[in-house]
Amino acid sequence: VIPCVVSQWSVWSGCAEPCKTTYRVRRRHVIQEPRNGGEPCPPLEERAGCVEYWTRQGTECKQSLIPALITTGGFGKARKKRAAADGNERAGYCVEFQLVAITPGCLQSHHSYTRWMQYLREGHTVCVECQHPALDTGSLHCYGDGSGSNKNQLLQWQAVGNPRCKGTWKRIRQLDTCSCPSVHSFLFI
Repeated sequence: VIPCVVSQWSVWSGCAEPCKTTYRVRRRHVIQEPRNGGEPCPPLEERAGCVEYWTRQGTECKQSLIPALITTGGFGKARKKRAAADGNERAGYCVEFQLVAITPGCLQSHHSYTRWMQYLREGHTVCVECQHPALDTGSLHCYGDGSGSNKNQLLQWQAVGNPRCKGTWKRIRQLDTCSCPSVHSFLFI
């Protein structure tokens, strides 16, 4: 009995397309095919979500095309401690959005790290904090924050940890600090 033998994974590719939420790929190849009932080969390709904020020509993507990647605000306390320890603490800001549409996938998250998604409700106002390291040092904004968008323009967001949880929102205003309840407080990634 000879089992399948595969190579190590390749490095991850770049994103399939710039300026939108898409995927990257890594591959491995078969070194030895299975014989005489040996264990079959495992998958030879893996995909992972990613976003590139620059076009292939090196120009920054138009902000309204980029979905905001968000996670629970509880992650921010650990992030602030790390930034302070590194000496990288920079002034951040908060953006208030009104949730317009939410996919059903947000309610189908049962892992402990995705429970925060169940508090997303259409019509609610949420606060999303922009802080280091998501705060871009050149432009001093977070990708997907809607800066420069038209009033009432629908912008896209996507929850990190569950690619089926995404939707649209409208930017209300930018503030120095967030004042939403903790269940409606999020972070840009």
